[in-house]
Amino acid sequence: MSRLVALATGQQIVFGGDQVVEVEAELADAFQAGDRLVVVQEDGALLHIPASEYAIVDAAVTAAQAGFTELAAATDDAISDFFESFASRLADNAVFAFIAAANSLDIDRARKRGRSTTRLELSAAMRAGMVAGLRGWRDAPASRDEIVRTIEHKGWSVEARRAPLGVVGFVFEGRPNVFADACGVVRSGNAVVFRIGSDALGTASAIVEHALRPALEESGLPNGVVQLVESAAHSAGHALFSDRRLALAVARGSGAAVAQLGAVASQSGIPVSLHGTGGAWVVAGEHADADTLQTVVQHSLDRKVCNTLNVCAIPASRAAQLIPSFLAGLDAAGESRLATPRLHVVAGSASFLPSELFSRSVEVERASGTVTECYATVLPESDLAIEWEWENSPEVTLVVVEDVGQAVMLCNSYSPHFTASLVSSDQHEHEKFYATIEAPFVGNGFTRWVDGQYALDAPELGLSNWQGGRMLGRGAILSGDSVHTVRYRATVTDHRTHR
Repeated sequence: MSRLVALATGQQIVFGGDQVVEVEAELADAFQAGDRLVVVQEDGALLHIPASEYAIVDAAVTAAQAGFTELAAATDDAISDFFESFASRLADNAVFAFIAAANSLDIDRARKRGRSTTRLELSAAMRAGMVAGLRGWRDAPASRDEIVRTIEHKGWSVEARRAPLGVVGFVFEGRPNVFADACGVVRSGNAVVFRIGSDALGTASAIVEHALRPALEESGLPNGVVQLVESAAHSAGHALFSDRRLALAVARGSGAAVAQLGAVASQSGIPVSLHGTGGAWVVAGEHADADTLQTVVQHSLDRKVCNTLNVCAIPASRAAQLIPSFLAGLDAAGESRLATPRLHVVAGSASFLPSELFSRSVEVERASGTVTECYATVLPESDLAIEWEWENSPEVTLVVVEDVGQAVMLCNSYSPHFTASLVSSDQHEHEKFYATIEAPFVGNGFTRWVDGQYALDAPELGLSNWQGGRMLGRGAILSGDSVHTVRYRATVTDHRTHR
């Protein structure tokens, strides 16, 4: 066995046990001694990790691992002090001015690259949410050594006790508030390493310099407990998620890049909390109320996030009554944003809508700017799998189905198995829907309730869909206090006890 020091153009690499992929010239030329190659076993993607990027990540994980060990000696009060100090600095206008300036630069750079800045802007509301979230962790009960259960035996007993998990790796893109949210793992005694996308790296670095690191020092917590990977390269994320010292890998975002990160972590033996694709489904039942459907559609499209309405299914038998309500809700959502919505209609469903919708020209606000498009266009059934990443103009797909059963079948076939809602006044329909839909979040109204803070009063670290399967032993909302393991401690009172 020897180390890989070079790659040759056309060199065959085995993946998936019985398939091969050839090295392209660009990769062969770029690969140097000391670099690393990750082969994604699902699809044969060859991920190049330069030695410099690996070194940055290795240093961050090493520091976090040391910080995790040292954190065991810290008091719960010191951890509480850290969260208060962090929150106070973010709330301090003088301190925040440095962070705001960095955020403005990030926004300007992103706009010049034609990137969306909707989630990048550290607005007053986002800042207030970060402060509130940190103070929520400050006030959260300490649970690092909580006794979960005690089993009494004759002459001895066993305690099941919660314990910290270790180093948690986070990869997320352009939402600065995630940085504060994910620090919640420190409450339960864990360390964390962040890799943030290039759009928000400047903002994250400013948060570290002006708020996070001073809070760690003031509270007396080890500096290694929270680490930011100072690199914008995608390869840094690949290096982080292939580091087997991680106890958990969390990826927030959407699309193929997040799915690939999850695959890298999984094949490296690292447990994953992954949310690669979002988009909620709303299904109207045979007993749906038209006014209720209109309200549900409107309130599920207030902004574009993972739990935003993406597909609405309406039964043909109720189309005449419900489609006007759906369209009214869609238009109301657009009006509230001072924007014109955009509608996609699955082939075979267009005849249920006014024909003029397919010829009407509208101004649609995209991340790249305002463009002129038709209000409604037809797409194939397979495109039900598309998550619409809209900027300001609400965008959604409509499909007319035979019944709720067909809607469930389509949702289970094309959706990311994430959020589903049934609008119906019939309890039997709801029970059957809940029993057959493959989704961890199921409701009877607006879809935007799917959020850890909003639903569970706990700062959310990540949401998982069931696209890659159900989670073992936990729900699809990951919060800081759920990042733990269980230790068992035996106490023998009668030492004559034996097997």
